[in-house]
Amino acid sequence: MEEHKTLVKDVFGESSDSDDEEEQQLQSKDSSNVDPSESIFGESPNWERIEEINGLWLCRDFLSHDQQSLLLSEIEEEGWLVEASHNQAMRFGNLPVWAIKLSNSIREVVLLSGYVLDSMDNSNCNEDKEVCLFPSDLIWREPLFNQLIVNIYQPGEGICAHVDLMRFEDGIAIVSLESSCVMHFSRVEGGALDIGKEYEMGLPLTKIPVYMTPGSLVLMWGEARYLWKHEINRKPGFQKWEGKDIDQKRRTSITLRKLCPTG
Repeated sequence: MEEHKTLVKDVFGESSDSDDEEEQQLQSKDSSNVDPSESIFGESPNWERIEEINGLWLCRDFLSHDQQSLLLSEIEEEGWLVEASHNQAMRFGNLPVWAIKLSNSIREVVLLSGYVLDSMDNSNCNEDKEVCLFPSDLIWREPLFNQLIVNIYQPGEGICAHVDLMRFEDGIAIVSLESSCVMHFSRVEGGALDIGKEYEMGLPLTKIPVYMTPGSLVLMWGEARYLWKHEINRKPGFQKWEGKDIDQKRRTSITLRKLCPTG
């Protein structure tokens, strides 16, 4: 365990600056003195592979209740979402301190998961995607993430089915806070296996549900990132798990991505 932590500490770097890539850039606290070895994930994170979708993993108990509360307080201190009409904040380039800590924790929880590749060779991922939590070229990139979105959803509010923009690289992380929810995944039409082909092959035309409890982490790469749309429909009757309605509360979502190189 100590060897792993030493390795993690040696490889972590600080987030890079961005040259005003978006007018929506937001000011925050200086992040130049972040201790990259500082982690905030829970004591017993539990990884679950979503078997129907290559490249989709869920980490339950990524953050404990106290860690979630601290993270929410740090977001609130940014002052981005003070007004009720503001439910989304974006940041590009040099991320705030808490977001860098969160990114470091994602990297560390992957490295300590038991699904870590021993080298920079991704052949294991290509040969057996079932055992590849996150490709090595993604987990070792610097910075791991340099784009952030914080969304606040009130009960009944969700997000329609979509694939993240191609301006972002492969490898996306979503941290869900405050309220449980079901995120549904559906294949992209015209992808490797679209809805029409499903019908021809006699496959059920169903969406893949993923149950996210508060403090959960979702990782998407490869097929999950490019060939599957994801959505959260929180209208009455859609948020069910194991036949029971989910008690919907305010939900905060943190999405971390890496911008593609310009030019």
